[in-house]
Amino acid sequence: MQPKILVVDDTYANLVAMRRLLAHCGAELHEAHNGNEALALCLDHEFALILLDVNMPDMDGFEVAALLGETEEMRDTPIIFVTAAYADDLNKLKGYRSGAVDYIAKPINDVILQSKVRVFLELYNARMELQATLAELSERNRQLQVEVAERQRAEALVRHQATHDVLTGLPNRALFHERLNAAMRGARSSDRRFALALLDIDGFKAVNDSCGHPTGDALLQAIAARLAAEVRQNDTVARLGGDEFALILEDIGNDGMLLDRCRQIGSLLAQPYPLRGRDGDVVANVSASIGIALRAGDSQSDEQLIQVADRALYQAKAAGKNRCVLGHAPH
Repeated sequence: MQPKILVVDDTYANLVAMRRLLAHCGAELHEAHNGNEALALCLDHEFALILLDVNMPDMDGFEVAALLGETEEMRDTPIIFVTAAYADDLNKLKGYRSGAVDYIAKPINDVILQSKVRVFLELYNARMELQATLAELSERNRQLQVEVAERQRAEALVRHQATHDVLTGLPNRALFHERLNAAMRGARSSDRRFALALLDIDGFKAVNDSCGHPTGDALLQAIAARLAAEVRQNDTVARLGGDEFALILEDIGNDGMLLDRCRQIGSLLAQPYPLRGRDGDVVANVSASIGIALRAGDSQSDEQLIQVADRALYQAKAAGKNRCVLGHAPH
């Protein structure tokens, strides 16, 4: 796309002369006979250079240049004043203050005009190339940012899938062990109390067998949602597999308060579950057996804590299910 030059002169013969001199300059020429026409053309075109006659009726070249300088879009457009008063230093100073970058005296010297126009066209083309390069770099940078963000989302998804249960969205066994070890390290450093609770869903197999696996999956999702809504933000709910869940309960109170809290969770899980079965709507009724272990001593490992909770869970199931049992570490 060719750069554009605007020639402004109220004398037709001067416009014709300029047209002839600039015919092969490599730019698209536009002409204006007065200041108003020039301003109107500047609204519709981006000019690489404006050759502006100083002495025009109604609005002289100084006024046109000053008005162009007030608009942000045209403020940087170079203006060369064409004037018979070239030797007048006051006029030259006035022109520079109005925004002129150069002067050409009348009568016009062909070589000087063509030389100056060529310089400004080269500057314009260099600026356009720079802008195009910067725009290309900006677009490439935007694309890279999009690619990086997409890769980060993909990596986050992979990490989430590696550490979370697909069905319920809860932390899986791997993340559960990581959280449990973190809780034990935190308890050692600050002497905080926390508890581990293992849960088995009583009656889940009967629902799964009688209503079908999709209903069983929906039941597990509903149980997971109730557990996640019940615990505090710094607690952990995990699905260990099948109908087995685990809770890591931070900042617990005394044993009585802990048992009350776990019984409250058990009561919540024992509420009916309206579900969609393979033969229509069903209401599932299940409960939870809960075995609880408290951290006991700095030497206790995560596996020892799990064993204590597992034995307590077995006692809860053996005692009739739908209950909580607080286990104790062997002495």
